[in-house]
Amino acid sequence: MTGRFITLEGGEGVGKTTNIAFIQSLLVANNIPLLLTREPGGTALAEKLRALLLDKEQEAIAEQAELLMMFAARTQHIKHVIKPALEQGNWVLCDRFTDATYAYQGGGRGMELSSIRWLEDFVQGDLRPDLTLLLDAPIQLGMKRAGQRAALDRFESEKMAFFEQVRQAYLSIAKQQPERVKVIDASVSLDNVQSQIEQVFSLFFKS
Repeated sequence: MTGRFITLEGGEGVGKTTNIAFIQSLLVANNIPLLLTREPGGTALAEKLRALLLDKEQEAIAEQAELLMMFAARTQHIKHVIKPALEQGNWVLCDRFTDATYAYQGGGRGMELSSIRWLEDFVQGDLRPDLTLLLDAPIQLGMKRAGQRAALDRFESEKMAFFEQVRQAYLSIAKQQPERVKVIDASVSLDNVQSQIEQVFSLFFKS
């Protein structure tokens, strides 16, 4: 029996860390065998690539190199973590996946979506998330929240226009794929956000 693949997406400061823990508790409470992971990352090599991608003290990373590093990490992640877990019947809950590449490298960096789509097909084959929750909030609110955390990484240090392009790219994906991508209003209280998440999962469990 194959497990189900769930991803959580969103820009900076939308509450992914808090809410992925909530989703994890929700699935565990329903006795669902679960693997929690993240992108970029998930394996020893992928985590090293993550560190390079987020380090703003590194040499300037060319846009093409950034895109290829993302998919190199994803290739390792899929082969060694995601696919084996799904094949064993586990559900996989992943903090970001390929939608983030379309949003950050496609929307934010303005890279050709056709290049991303080719890499997606090449690396993933027919693997796609069964459900994606997109936490969405106005950019100014998200960046205000992000600024209250530790020092900003290489992506978090981008300009506001970059993050607006990321947000619009995410919302465009949600509009194009409403059956898979469920938008959660992350600008409201945490209780309200988690109530929205519970509603999404109550329907997903029945599907």
